[in-house]
Amino acid sequence: MTRQASTVANATPTRDSATPPATPAALRGNEILGFEKRSALTLPLHLEAVAAGFPSPANDFIERTIDLNEHLVRHPAATFFVRVHGDSMIDARLQDGDVIVVDRAVDVRDNHVVVAALDGELTVKRIRRRDGKLWLMPENPEYPPFEVAPERDFEVWGVVTYVIHKL
Repeated sequence: MTRQASTVANATPTRDSATPPATPAALRGNEILGFEKRSALTLPLHLEAVAAGFPSPANDFIERTIDLNEHLVRHPAATFFVRVHGDSMIDARLQDGDVIVVDRAVDVRDNHVVVAALDGELTVKRIRRRDGKLWLMPENPEYPPFEVAPERDFEVWGVVTYVIHKL
């Protein structure tokens, strides 16, 4: 059954919960974590930005704190985390082993990076609408794009809002 709509905006998920659909084939081998804010985690935030170009003198100003829950999770009831497997999104800076933050409350738009189930398999790709067709585009030239034809079983689980990447 195809849940694809004629526009990308119609591909927006309809569930209110952060719990992704329980599609056994899509869940196979994927690490999906729901979000439950139990307590604030405040960490020091330096007021001085760090130079990515030439080094600058460091100032020891720590006057604020940052709560990563508030910074990374805009809609707690509609947010979940999932670990990336593979390298098809490497040019979008999503690498194997990264954890992505997925928000189901964000309206899906053309060019968003989304987590979607296509024919029972879970994938993260850039969603594109071209010439009246819906596509899931990898960000690695070694992988082909997937056309989301009307006969395919397709559902967007949410929009990727952040990536947690280990250096």
